Amino acid sequence: MIIIFQVEAPVVCGISSLGYDHMEILGNTLGEIAGEKAGIFKHGVPAFTVPQPDEAMNVLKEKASQLDVPLQVIPPLNANMLNGLKLGLEGEHQYVNAGLAVALCSSWLQRTGRPEAAHLEQTDSLPEQFIKGLTTASLQGRAQIVPDRCFDADNYGDLVFYLDGAHSPESLEVCGKWFSQQVLSYQPQDKSSHEFVSKHLNERVRKQTTQILLFNCMSVRDPQVLLPRLMESCANHGVRFKKALFVPNTSVYFKVGPHSVPPTEVDFSWQFALQKIWENIMHSNKGGDDKTTDVFSEDLKDDSEMCVRSGETSAVFSSLPLAIKWLRDTVQQNRSVRFQVLVTGSLHLVGDALKLIKK
Repeated sequence: MIIIFQVEAPVVCGISSLGYDHMEILGNTLGEIAGEKAGIFKHGVPAFTVPQPDEAMNVLKEKASQLDVPLQVIPPLNANMLNGLKLGLEGEHQYVNAGLAVALCSSWLQRTGRPEAAHLEQTDSLPEQFIKGLTTASLQGRAQIVPDRCFDADNYGDLVFYLDGAHSPESLEVCGKWFSQQVLSYQPQDKSSHEFVSKHLNERVRKQTTQILLFNCMSVRDPQVLLPRLMESCANHGVRFKKALFVPNTSVYFKVGPHSVPPTEVDFSWQFALQKIWENIMHSNKGGDDKTTDVFSEDLKDDSEMCVRSGETSAVFSSLPLAIKWLRDTVQQNRSVRFQVLVTGSLHLVGDALKLIKK
């Protein structure tokens, strides 16, 4: 769902990275999308954006020129300006967003005559309040890592959920890069202290770490574009999924809860379509060095009572609670594996998953 608020007299305007999203409303090309986004420009009001594809940037510049709008392209924030701290939001792309946020806030302070603007005019460093905001910002369901709480301290970290509500080709590419970097640098941590648990190191290192995709997207999206983009991004960073699980969005059909049972009238045709696309992609990739089912074929067998349809490297589950139950049961029954589960493709799915795994 997209909600539009019209601000008649903005102090400053900003347009973040543009991509193929909400195309049913904004248009089918980047030029059309940029034209709709530029609708926020107001005559003479300064505007900021970030580096964009040429097709989009040309439209933004043309619209700005027509309205006598001073349009500035802002580079990503220099990490050195954070005084050794990290952005609160994970992902390299957040430095692009942070740069735009700083430009917008700085312009607003200056144009509204706030006393804080004096600092901005006297130095190139960021105000303390800016640094605090950037480094403490949080957003659930975006580049969020949640170790499952259903395991004791000795097995804490054996099931970890990586949640990102990416649902466009561009955001899924970024999501794949983030997920890959996180899983490749993963170190087991203690639940209470979040420090490395050395006494369990040898046992944990011996465990085979397995990446699993938990996915759904809305029917207005094109999974034949989304899934390959995500898989290619992960593969480029050395990560390949062993299995994909497809589920309907829980909140669409029934209240989220640990004992939820989907109604018999739930239509799984969309999930079956996603599964077919996935299997076709996996089969086309088999000619390379991507071995997907050899080592973990036994560990990834489906429970017929939970699984609606099983494929060679995928499964459709009747509900999200059952998919999560299967993940938990499989890890508990196979102490030689550790699951790293990427939940993505839909903000609805990510929100539903967060409610369940945090109970």
